[in-house]
Amino acid sequence: MIPWTLIDTAKVPGGNDELRLKQRGTEFSIMLGTNELMNSRLSGSEEALAHLSIDKIRDRPRPKVLIGGLGMGFTLRAALAELPEGAEVVVAELVSAVIRWARNEMAEVFNGCLDDPRVTIVEADVGELIRREKASYDAILLDVDNGPEALTREENDRIYDARGLGAAKAALRPSGVLSFWSSTPESRFTRQLRSAGFTVEEVPTRASTKGRGAKHMIWVAVKPGR
Repeated sequence: MIPWTLIDTAKVPGGNDELRLKQRGTEFSIMLGTNELMNSRLSGSEEALAHLSIDKIRDRPRPKVLIGGLGMGFTLRAALAELPEGAEVVVAELVSAVIRWARNEMAEVFNGCLDDPRVTIVEADVGELIRREKASYDAILLDVDNGPEALTREENDRIYDARGLGAAKAALRPSGVLSFWSSTPESRFTRQLRSAGFTVEEVPTRASTKGRGAKHMIWVAVKPGR
């Protein structure tokens, strides 16, 4: 078996650990300590995050979408495949090295999606982008950590608490969609979303596009509107 090779490392702003990019043949892995955050062979649940969200806004001719977390681009590519030409997709990524990896070491994985004219990549905390906007987005897709129990940095907790959910709700247009990816279920978070005034669906999904692998959770929350 081909051994893993460490390609690069990167500090997470506000965190104590570092991300490690590893490669084995054509396969890539991004690790945080002993935890594998993502693998280029396992894109099923990240793609489902896009499919489930975009399905809710298909009637909008020029939707504006915010994606929190670039990762390996699975959610971005899946969203682009379903969005119309007039769409606008803003991707917020906090770690500059992840953007650099996407354009260099993992360019084949991203398959040119960063050059799509609908896409704008912003090196920023997605929570800050959300808090400064009002009624701007048709959908906000968040895959910025392992879920409501933040793993990479404590500041991510602010996205999932009552104030963070309120800010996201304010940043959405009427009937807008707020979706979250998580490595595990969390019934308490479902209750938090409902308390914030969203209609909520919990959708278990598999890590692999073949319906195998670990089971992850996606919350699809819809803001009241027209």
